[in-house]
Order: sequence, then C-alpha cells, then structure tokens
Amino acid sequence: MLRTTTSPGFWCECWTQDLDGQQAPALFGSYDACGAVEANNWVATILRTISPALDTAACTEAWERLYDHRIDTRRALLQREPWTVSITHISTRITWTVRPVLFLPLAHRQGIELPLCAYDFKPACCE
Repeated sequence: MLRTTTSPGFWCECWTQDLDGQQAPALFGSYDACGAVEANNWVATILRTISPALDTAACTEAWERLYDHRIDTRRALLQREPWTVSITHISTRITWTVRPVLFLPLAHRQGIELPLCAYDFKPACCE
C-alpha cells in the first residue's frame, strides 16, 4: 500500500491584466513556497525589483504594501489565510496571490514497485 504524506506550503501566483482591452487576466508566473516567510519574501522581492519601473502612484503603492502593510501580510500568512495584493501601473494591473496548500510528494519510480493499475494505462501511440 502506498503511503501519502503531505507537506504544508503556499502556492504563489502573479497575474497581469490589460485594463484597456477585453483580455482576461494572464498567469505571468508561479512559485511554490515552503513557508509563510518564503511566500512573503517572494512577493516582497518582486515588488522591490519592479518598483523603479512603475509610475509614481504605483511605486508609492508598492512601497506602502512593503512597509505599512507588512505586519498584516505576515499575520495572514502565518495564520494560513489566503492573501492578495494588486498594483496598477498605467493600464496594467499586476496581482499577486498567495494561498495555503498541501503539497503531495511526487512518486519516485526507481527501486519502488508500482501498483498493478499503473500498468493498465497504454498511451494511444502504443496500441
């Protein structure tokens, strides 16, 4: 019998949306963080990195999030609550989301007997 152990973590995503058009938000990047501090640092590092390229209002908002809201952010993540922050630069909205998740381990196939059902699947190219 296979034993599955999960590990808690956070799934972090960065979405962009063009506010001028009719386009849906697009996933720009994602990151799997092992803990609340790592998830918070992922967002903070990106905000610090892009802030010089933002317009004045967006840059001010980014630094406000980094400093004035950091306690609320850490508290939410330490309590494993989802957290979102958005910055609007000219006509683009950038949104970061951080959600608590349970990560499943990947199956290692070296030296482990797979369950019999694993051999039932035959890809279409091999039939």
